[in-house]
Amino acid sequence: MRSIIKSFLLIIVPICAAVVLVFASEKLGRGQEGESLKQLEDSVRKAVMTCYATEGVYPPNVEYMEKNYGIQIDHQRYGVFYEIFGDNIMPQITVMEKEPEGDVG
Repeated sequence: MRSIIKSFLLIIVPICAAVVLVFASEKLGRGQEGESLKQLEDSVRKAVMTCYATEGVYPPNVEYMEKNYGIQIDHQRYGVFYEIFGDNIMPQITVMEKEPEGDVG
């Protein structure tokens, strides 16, 4: 009877550990994706403020910031929406993660 329990535990414990490891790594991956999104949005905002401080105007578009302020955007992964309301009004900046190709919900 003890050998059956011992054999059972030798099988179940590694399986449970593997399941916990898979869920933990998945959660960690999602946390890193969210952090990347926040870092990109912060970088765009800093570039906007730097442009305004040095040039006296907000950048006309995202491409201008990429060319002149070194912002690097993975356009296949993120959408950056940049709306200008007026010369002296802070533009609306929204960064969103795009749905992966082929993911139809």
